[in-house]
Amino acid sequence: MQVYVNLQKVGGNVLLAVCDCELLGKTLREGKIVFRIKEEFYNGRKATVDEAMGMISNSTIVNLVGKTCVEEAIAKGYVHPDAVLKIEGVPHAQIVKL
Repeated sequence: MQVYVNLQKVGGNVLLAVCDCELLGKTLREGKIVFRIKEEFYNGRKATVDEAMGMISNSTIVNLVGKTCVEEAIAKGYVHPDAVLKIEGVPHAQIVKL
């Protein structure tokens, strides 16, 4: 399974954005939440889910959106299931390493 990954250096941080391929460019809405899965933020290149998970260890900020990548991050122990927000049923998680 492939996902989109975008790895960037932002100030002193390494920012990794990962989304399931079918979500790129979509807007999710639930209540007052409007979540845009913007191409300029998430679309760096396609990668396997395993490759994306391997990039987490060298990142200080990680944004994950989509069932495939969030479930894999949970399975690998990067994300606690209670920390996942669902917007229109689509899981979203963030990791911040201080």
